[in-house]
Amino acid sequence: MVPLFIADRDALADATLLLDDFGPRAGEEARARADRARASDNVLRFCHWRQIERLVGHLVDPDVVGTVH
Repeated sequence: MVPLFIADRDALADATLLLDDFGPRAGEEARARADRARASDNVLRFCHWRQIERLVGHLVDPDVVGTVH
């Protein structure tokens, strides 16, 4: 899996809300939101929702990635 970067608490909050609302389809919803942001030329929101899509992937993955402290 790609290394994870979390920009701020808003990213975690948005990922959590999507997981609560969409369950296992949360990543697909984040991708759809990123696509809509790209279509409206909103690069900041596009990057935000792409980050959320990757974050959701990490949160639902049962395997441990990286070093565990």
